[in-house]
Amino acid sequence: MNENTNNRPVCIKCLVAGRVQGVFFRASTRHQAQMLGLTGYAKNLLDGRVEVVACGEVDAVEALRDWLSKGPEQARVTGVASEFIEYRDFSQFRVS
Repeated sequence: MNENTNNRPVCIKCLVAGRVQGVFFRASTRHQAQMLGLTGYAKNLLDGRVEVVACGEVDAVEALRDWLSKGPEQARVTGVASEFIEYRDFSQFRVS
């Protein structure tokens, strides 16, 4: 999924389905993102999924996307839909 050929930062949007609300998914995602040096956000959606936007170096973004397919121990991820989106300059990774 590496669309970046010249080392510019990228953003990816992921929609994570399964048992991903009420299991510290967003807080765990923030921790992983911060360890990878990423910015963006994680938020619950009304349909039970979690939306994650992560921005930074392509390898770190892809590492977070891979982690999202498992999530924290309490989560049961059944699917992750992801797409690269236009780069946005966030100051940090936040949970909302």
